[in-house]
Amino acid sequence: MAKRVIKLDLEKPSLKDNRGDGDRLISGIKHNLKTNKNIYIDFELLKQLPYLLRKWDYKLKCVLFRERDRYQVVGVLPPDENKIPYGLAVDLGTTRVVLRLIDLETGKTVGDFGFDNPQIEIAPDILDRIHYSDTKGGLEKLRDMITGGLNNAIKNFCAKHGASSRDIYIITIAGNTAMTHLLLGITPHWVIREPYIPAVNDPGILEASYMGMEAGRFARVLVFPNVGSYFGGDLIAGILFSGMNKTEDVAILVDVGTNAEVILGNKDWLIACAGAAGPALESGVSKMGMLAGPGVIETVTIDPETREILYETIENKPPKGMCGSGIIDLAAHLFLSGMIDIRGKFVPEKCGDRLKIKNEIPCIVVVPEKDSATGRDLTMSQVDIDSLIRSKAAMYTILETITASVGMTPRDLENFYVAGTFGSFIKPKSAITIGMIPDLPLECYKALGNSSLEGAAMALMMDECLDEIDKIRNRITYIELNVNQELMNRFSAAKFLPHTEPSLFPSVKVWG
Repeated sequence: MAKRVIKLDLEKPSLKDNRGDGDRLISGIKHNLKTNKNIYIDFELLKQLPYLLRKWDYKLKCVLFRERDRYQVVGVLPPDENKIPYGLAVDLGTTRVVLRLIDLETGKTVGDFGFDNPQIEIAPDILDRIHYSDTKGGLEKLRDMITGGLNNAIKNFCAKHGASSRDIYIITIAGNTAMTHLLLGITPHWVIREPYIPAVNDPGILEASYMGMEAGRFARVLVFPNVGSYFGGDLIAGILFSGMNKTEDVAILVDVGTNAEVILGNKDWLIACAGAAGPALESGVSKMGMLAGPGVIETVTIDPETREILYETIENKPPKGMCGSGIIDLAAHLFLSGMIDIRGKFVPEKCGDRLKIKNEIPCIVVVPEKDSATGRDLTMSQVDIDSLIRSKAAMYTILETITASVGMTPRDLENFYVAGTFGSFIKPKSAITIGMIPDLPLECYKALGNSSLEGAAMALMMDECLDEIDKIRNRITYIELNVNQELMNRFSAAKFLPHTEPSLFPSVKVWG
């Protein structure tokens, strides 16, 4: 862990030592850090320095952040200052923004806090937000909404811990390419238009005050770089946190939200791609689908003897819907029990009286209305299952395509990192059963949780991360799936449970 806060006892000026106050501070910092790197002091801070050093008898605490080629002085404090200097890591999500407050002296996490992205008021979809940014005043409004949301969250979060937003000296932010542009007030217009070129890929390290963020007067913000329009800084942060960029063995990292983003590689090379495979894990597949929360079904099993559908809800509240992990559980057990066939179609004789026809569409009743928090049956329809199968087929196709590009297959992998909602809640066994992910030993699957936030937190406290971020970004080769001729053939083969080639999934045994 790097030194972010150092204590200095500088030699006092004399007739024999007439160095300037700024030079004296720079010399003291270099001696403490044992570095020859340049030290940069803001001009406004330099103007205050003569008064502060004499007031503190040339003893002080100094808060530092290493930029790529120099150290930046982001704050000076009295030597006996009890206030904690903080850093803030941010996962800048399209739907949800998550903050982590870190004590820069100890490196310990003080706490995490999240809030819904206020831009949802304009549009929940990032594409619609980009179109809105093209309207008069649209870009400025979107920027102000996310900056205001961050500032409000920072203020409340700090107050909860007896601090002020002015006690924050370093901020690291990881988000997708479009969200980064909207935060900076830079047009994302060309991000979604051929040839899909962002206005900026590496925003670098910026002044918090210039960005309109409430923090220390000289605080700096590291905005994670993008690789392109569809591969953002949140994924760079995920790679950094996973450590796959430092291993000999080839690993894969999958982060699923609205799209599935996949990175394959090791310390020598990294390739990446993205595709539309995410709706199965949010609220886009089933009418009862929703994000995880109290009363949401997260686990489903089916009794082998009675075919009774058993479930568990978050916080054991009455069921009101089902999140992605529950939906995939349900599909897996419907298949294993024979209640749906390899095409994902309902088998009436196996479903019994749970199978109903609503609006001329077959559906299975998961929770009858008498047990439901909504007062209505919670059902999974044939349309829902068909949509899930398309999503799972897209996911497996992406995995097949990216591994085939380097002469591998998905089953050759030894480490499979899963991030985001997919990594936190999904049960690999159920995802394997429906053919969404390869049939690997379960110990190969490693959940990373919010890898974007974790990577941002690493960059906050570790100097070497800045160099590693640049190495990761420069090492990535992006594959455009839309021009891959084999993609549709693979996709068609994957639209069965678990696949048209059963030998790819030897552990899946149907008991129904």
